Amino acid sequence: MNKHVKNIFITFFIGIGVFIVGSIIEDGFQFDSAKDFAIEFTFYQIYAFVLGYSNMYFFTYLGSLNWKKSEGIKRVVIGIVGSVIITLIGLFLLRMLTSMYYFDNTFEQFISHERPRAYYFGLWITLSIVVVFHIIYFYNQYQQNRIKEQQVIAGTASAKFDALKNQLDPHFLFNSLNVLTSLIDENPENAQRFTTSLSKVYRYVLEQKNKDLVTVDEELDFARTYMMLLKMRFEDSIVFDIPERASNPESKVVPLSLQLLLENAVKHNMVTTSKPLHIKIYEEDGDLIVQNNFQPKQIVKKSSGVGLSNIMQRYQLLTNRRVNINQQAKSFAVAIPMLTKQITIMESNYSNSQEEAYYKAKKRVEEIKGFYGNIISYMVVIPFLIFINYRTSWEFQWFWFPALGWGMGIVFHAFGVFGYGKNWEERKIKEIMEKENQRKNWN
Repeated sequence: MNKHVKNIFITFFIGIGVFIVGSIIEDGFQFDSAKDFAIEFTFYQIYAFVLGYSNMYFFTYLGSLNWKKSEGIKRVVIGIVGSVIITLIGLFLLRMLTSMYYFDNTFEQFISHERPRAYYFGLWITLSIVVVFHIIYFYNQYQQNRIKEQQVIAGTASAKFDALKNQLDPHFLFNSLNVLTSLIDENPENAQRFTTSLSKVYRYVLEQKNKDLVTVDEELDFARTYMMLLKMRFEDSIVFDIPERASNPESKVVPLSLQLLLENAVKHNMVTTSKPLHIKIYEEDGDLIVQNNFQPKQIVKKSSGVGLSNIMQRYQLLTNRRVNINQQAKSFAVAIPMLTKQITIMESNYSNSQEEAYYKAKKRVEEIKGFYGNIISYMVVIPFLIFINYRTSWEFQWFWFPALGWGMGIVFHAFGVFGYGKNWEERKIKEIMEKENQRKNWN
């Protein structure tokens, strides 16, 4: 449903509401004939459309202006004062046209009979509606600002996460080349084997760098391969203990986390034949733990700042579970969470499955068809009930009960289908993201 059709429906229902209130106030909803009822109802609808649309356009114009956050009160005051002026002008013109063209009065006769009290009811109704519109407007603005804030947070987190992942590619390559340089002097034969194995290992780095998470089994396999490279350099000076498979094949960790922890252990500890480095990888309480005997080097090379801090920052962006570090006199251990639930904080795209899109579209069409069917039924049944009530027992106007109850149901139905139902936030998020994508495409 486009905006104009929605406004027509909104104005129509406002006209019905004003007609009911005005008729009860004026004469207790007493009409001499069905013709008088129809004429009165038509006049109320004309007033509702003229005043409603003029105020809607004014309200839309105000919404198009760039208001600062501190100008909320100014926005309300201008909106109310402007609506009062527009309503007074509209009421004056409508009353003048009605008097001159419907009752055949002259302009002088119309002016002579005008009194301020003739405008009280119209102003009261208009101000009530304007206040409701302002409440809805500021509620919508509040929701949109929240969504935009979440977009900024998610976009910042995503960019930061990508930056952290991009650190790993050159970091691994440069460190591996440093190891290769050392091997060339220490063990040329192992240097050749290391070069061959390095290409396979580096392929994994390139494949996994664009992923947020990988399975623990994948990471264990890579860690096992990386350990072979370390063994080529340190031979018997380093000892590994690693499980074959994870207890839960669905569990995941951040990519290259084990490689960074293994590299961290080698970099900060002595690895010699007399003091071999023992590294053990195991599971405990939902964490994957990398533990080594603690024998720190006396002189440690300046850190690149990647390693452990990179892992901790990536986990902070993905989950509330923390990376735990346990340093004791003779051991050092790092526990990284194994994630089994779906991570949603980094999600920014919606499913584009054709089947899912079809069912969503089908459901949407059914909702709209249901609403139109509800409207048509109301417009057919209620007038029929009014006619039956009028022809049988007009002293007791029982038709108000189904008319008001059903009418309120239609209003809530309209909000649920077109604007403010349970799926409003999802639709608004999609709308904002689509507008943002279009803006980026134009830029």
